[in-house]
Amino acid sequence: MKANVDKDTCIGCGLCPSICPEVFSMDDEDGKAKAINAEVPESEQDSAKEAEESCPVDAIKVG
Repeated sequence: MKANVDKDTCIGCGLCPSICPEVFSMDDEDGKAKAINAEVPESEQDSAKEAEESCPVDAIKVG
């Protein structure tokens, strides 16, 4: 399973790293979210999907 953040869509709200910090973090340079590593650990798949579903602008794709 892979995680991806569309930086053009992301508004930098910080919700995804608050839900799943093992997969998402905020980029210090542009203030937007990023996937720490594209491959989501099996133990974090549910949290990553929750972050995807919680994104207010649908910038996250996990699958």
